[in-house]
Amino acid sequence: MTPTATYRLQLQPDFPFAAAALAVPYLAELGVSHLHLSPVLEAVPGSTHGYDVVDPTRVREELGGEAGLRELARTAREHGLGLVLDIVPNHMAAVPRHNRALWEVLREGPLSPYARWFDIDWEAGGGKVLLPVLTGRFGEELESLWVEGDVLHYGEQSFPLRESTEKLPLPELLDAQWYRLGWWRLARTELNYRRFFTISDLIGVRVEDPEVFDATHSKILELVRDGVVDGLRVDHPDGLADPEEYLRRLDEATDGACWTIVEKILTGDEHLPAGWPVAGTTGYDALRHLDGLFVDPAGAAELLRLYREFAGPAGDRGGYWEATVRRAAYKVVTHDLAAETATLTRLAERVCAADPTLRDHAPWALRAAVRELLVRVPVYRPYRVGGEDALPLRAAAGAKAAFAVTEESSAVEVVRDLALGRLGDGPDHAAFRARFAQTSSALRAKSVEDTAFYRYAPLISANEVGGDPGSPAVAPERFHAYCARIARDWPATGTVLTTHDTKRSSDVRARIAVLSECPERWADFLGRITEESGRAEGGSAPDPHLAWVTWQTALGFGIPYGERLQTALLKAVREAALHTTWTEPDPAYERAVTEFVGAGPAGPPLYSVALFARELDPYTRANSLGGTLLHLTMPGVPDLYQDTEREYLALVDPDNRRPFREGPPTEKTAITEAALRLRGERPEVFGESGTYAPLGASGPAADHCVAFCRTGEVVTAITRLSRRLAQAGGWADTELSLPDGRWADLLAPEREFGGGPVPLAELFADRPVALLSRRAVDRS
Repeated sequence: MTPTATYRLQLQPDFPFAAAALAVPYLAELGVSHLHLSPVLEAVPGSTHGYDVVDPTRVREELGGEAGLRELARTAREHGLGLVLDIVPNHMAAVPRHNRALWEVLREGPLSPYARWFDIDWEAGGGKVLLPVLTGRFGEELESLWVEGDVLHYGEQSFPLRESTEKLPLPELLDAQWYRLGWWRLARTELNYRRFFTISDLIGVRVEDPEVFDATHSKILELVRDGVVDGLRVDHPDGLADPEEYLRRLDEATDGACWTIVEKILTGDEHLPAGWPVAGTTGYDALRHLDGLFVDPAGAAELLRLYREFAGPAGDRGGYWEATVRRAAYKVVTHDLAAETATLTRLAERVCAADPTLRDHAPWALRAAVRELLVRVPVYRPYRVGGEDALPLRAAAGAKAAFAVTEESSAVEVVRDLALGRLGDGPDHAAFRARFAQTSSALRAKSVEDTAFYRYAPLISANEVGGDPGSPAVAPERFHAYCARIARDWPATGTVLTTHDTKRSSDVRARIAVLSECPERWADFLGRITEESGRAEGGSAPDPHLAWVTWQTALGFGIPYGERLQTALLKAVREAALHTTWTEPDPAYERAVTEFVGAGPAGPPLYSVALFARELDPYTRANSLGGTLLHLTMPGVPDLYQDTEREYLALVDPDNRRPFREGPPTEKTAITEAALRLRGERPEVFGESGTYAPLGASGPAADHCVAFCRTGEVVTAITRLSRRLAQAGGWADTELSLPDGRWADLLAPEREFGGGPVPLAELFADRPVALLSRRAVDRS
């Protein structure tokens, strides 16, 4: 069953299945068809997100166990709701004392029946797996290790001992194990298991192995077969060795009965591979198109100019987005992903050594070619094996140009052909092809989402997963083209505005986006607030880039929450890695950040922030309500993140992962309820057989209206760039032509419109959005 709309709940020990069950009556009344639950399988105790699975065969006891999940499903069914589960096939938690499968591998080595579960390169580790868990170098931590029975202990961590080794002297005992305990910093260069991005606490799982797939999916498939679960969200498919094959196996295992979406991040005009047996993506591509409608391109360009002038990001060639991404990519691939680059180099060396036509490529040249090609992959992961689009020729040309020794640049062609599957299908060839793609996705995520987004900040509302901060505006024509394609090709895809991974909630972004309509007011505010804040002790920002980001963030909040703002900004400066990092923190710089937040946006200047926010409120309202209504009525299945049916102000995790709580209804709630009720009552209008047709306005302010008709029965119309509209004198005689018939205003039941031209000043008299439904013809 395809949902009409889903509602994402973040489960955690403080919000278990029983708490979710209590919310069911409210959510049913709101109008969604399915609860969308964060991961429910056994995870590391205390986990607030559940993506660190330790046992995929059991439902998490801290949430209420399998009985609690089944009871939640029964309660949901009684209220007409189903369940969608978030599943995590790519990785598990590398915490042996909680992960019994990993425990057995560490105890029995590569001959363990569980060894095939994990993506470990035993050869690279000299027959051992590196566990980078020590807080200091091995010699410094040796005295902190102790043995108790057949278990090795280090602080709160425990590790199994190989059979008959427990009585050996400690140095010999450690040498005799199938694992090597090492300083945590060694993970960067010596790790010999695949991990999630750069997180060594999450070990890659080999679901490409049919036996591993069956073992790790048994509980999920049982829940599907038993009718407990109707849909699946697949986390991070880009990390898998063969995403398409995995999705086919999943589709077959569920008999095609599940509505399945994938967390595939699409870049630019990239499309989801047509052969994937899924309903679509989780919706970040929709988010990019929705947000872009509310960005003024001219104002965004002016903000960029002001940003360069104020923040002076000379290190990134004057604040150019592509240069920022490239610099970040080099940093990540050479530093954070050094172990992954080394793995690819070893595989390339083996292929070349075994093929007489490829010999004599120096290891350093192959390593450089891997690095130079990886940083030039234009998408998260190249999917078309053998296809030109996966690694464009311009990427190869750029990689070759980076070589100081021209004769060695031929290594680029070897690496490119290996990545595209053109040099053979041997084990090393296949391993290279898969690992190159997996590393590419990790590199893109870490360099763009987790680094460049924090270094490039003209308009921070544009810095979201799948977004393009270098070109943040989306014209109405482009939005309509996107919707028409989705309606045709992926009508049941997911769409989102806010998720557990967005850097800022949609309501925070809605206010920040208004700055693209008034860059001159932002410049004036920034000058005044910098002077005002600087008069207080500690109120001067440690660098201008941070000041710019901080004041935009504070403005998005309206009235800043000091502790929450401080946590988010400390994360921002560590991710940017320009002055401090997670692994090499600069205490003095971070102390200056904390003092600045306390004395600045969380101090007396907050009143000036609140005044400017109040000035922007009417335009923020138009952005928020407009984005909400578009999201709920455009093609696809809308996913509402918890609490977003009301004003929801949240920053990057962990701020956006607080437990769900009901609140009083608002104007946004009323619009959400009306749209969801309509989707539930008229599934044929919004479902897979429905159609999408843009409606054009005419008149001097036509570009400020975006409207469309769904299946000839429902019209959505919203206001965009409302501040520019107000400055230009309003709607004047601009009109929207409605299809023939009588149209009821579902947001104002007392109003009704006939077909033909309708003045937009009348349509938007009370609110900046309209939702119209065709009246049934009275045949009496």
